[in-house]
Amino acid sequence: MKTTKPAGVGKYLLAFPEPTQALFEQIRVVIKKAAPACEEKISYGIPAFMLNDNYIVFVGAYKKHISIYPAPVNHPDFIADFAAYKTSKGTIQFPLDKPLPMALIRRIVKHMLAENKKRSKPKKGK
Repeated sequence: MKTTKPAGVGKYLLAFPEPTQALFEQIRVVIKKAAPACEEKISYGIPAFMLNDNYIVFVGAYKKHISIYPAPVNHPDFIADFAAYKTSKGTIQFPLDKPLPMALIRRIVKHMLAENKKRSKPKKGK
């Protein structure tokens, strides 16, 4: 079965119930405040927040959770904070039936912004 790519983040969100849309919008606001120069697009079928043609984070909504990719799951500054959530290689899941940890989400975005800057640096000698 072929799936179609949503035309934008707004169209992507229409596929989910209003409570999920509201939670996603909260995350979207945090991302935009933490990374005001980022642009939104759909990549790999989910919303991506990009800067300098590099991703900062992807955010995917699902039936029972919202995931952020990549998440620094093995970074020492985050391990204790992530213990309360389901994680996998580079992903953290926030259940829809619990309050979103906005301060943690902001920290993830700021961390990924710093990683983005490292990736965006021109290589020496070129």
